[in-house]
Amino acid sequence: MKKVFRILGIVIIVVAFGGTLFFLYNKSKGKTDFFETKNPFISDVIEKTVATGSVVPRFEIDIKPQVSGIIDEIFVEAGDFVSKGQVIARIKIIPDMVNLNAAETRLNRAKISFEDAKIDYDRMQKLFDDNVISYEEFKNAKVSYDSSKEEMDAAENNLELIKNGVTKKAEDATNTLVRSTIDGMVLDVPVEVGNSVIQSNTFNDGTTIAAVANMQDMIFEGKVDETEVGKISEGMPIELEIGAIDKEKFAAVLEYIAPKGVEENGAIQFEIKANVQLKEGQFIRAGYSANANIVLERKDSVLVIPEGLLKFEDDSAYVEVETTQPQVFEKKMVKTGLSDGINIEIKEGLTLQDKVKGDKIDPNKLNEEAASQG
Repeated sequence: MKKVFRILGIVIIVVAFGGTLFFLYNKSKGKTDFFETKNPFISDVIEKTVATGSVVPRFEIDIKPQVSGIIDEIFVEAGDFVSKGQVIARIKIIPDMVNLNAAETRLNRAKISFEDAKIDYDRMQKLFDDNVISYEEFKNAKVSYDSSKEEMDAAENNLELIKNGVTKKAEDATNTLVRSTIDGMVLDVPVEVGNSVIQSNTFNDGTTIAAVANMQDMIFEGKVDETEVGKISEGMPIELEIGAIDKEKFAAVLEYIAPKGVEENGAIQFEIKANVQLKEGQFIRAGYSANANIVLERKDSVLVIPEGLLKFEDDSAYVEVETTQPQVFEKKMVKTGLSDGINIEIKEGLTLQDKVKGDKIDPNKLNEEAASQG
């Protein structure tokens, strides 16, 4: 009985030892790697650069008053369309007391001079009618009378201008009515009724009553890095992508490239402007941020592969193509062309039937996919 147990123990040890050797042998063998393959395909390749910026009106006009005073009434609000010459607001003038007093004094003196000249003129008129004085003497009296009357009218107008900003003879030409200087949309009205405003003059820009712009004449203003500015030129087509309008793209044409760059965050940036070509019914709000895709070069319907499949050796590019045996690859040199950063043009070296080596595939995942398809 002891002999049987001894033999059984030896058998168990031999089997365990053999199983261990078999396990270690299998573990030491290299696993077979599997790679996915991709065929070249026909596609368009577009090389482009992107400029960030915003869409703004070409001309945005600040409407400023010609007199200082208090806003008495505002006739428009942001979003309204106005025409050239349309009244935007009315200003109530607060006269300066020193100027007002001087104007009243001037008018009183003019009235005194006019009354004196009128008395003299009436007397000379009667004497001339009776042939007592010559025409020369009568003419001098009439000139004095006319001059004093004109001075009185001027003094009255001056007083009206100081008090009300308008004369009785020219009510339509008053400076108290602020009018739009262009046709367009009111973008902003930064003042309210009761606000004090300052007139525009050589020493002061004046208070802005409203900002008006033609919203059908829009431009894109952005900046391009110095590494890309040499590749673009005026007249190039641009495709605008506006963040606030993600389902629509807008066409534009590059019309300006700054001759001088500005340093920003250690890089030289050049300002560009592009004319936005709005279609009928399209509307863009002023100040929208946008990205401008500038097409540098494009090739249509060419043979391409994903750029990540390329490998490089010295100054040459190559890919690994599957031979007649599955998962056996050979090196094949290729001649490349235009790239858009994702796909690259293949000028020579590949056909549509070639299978190019791609990324490694997990065997477990491959078996799972095969099982699911089965």
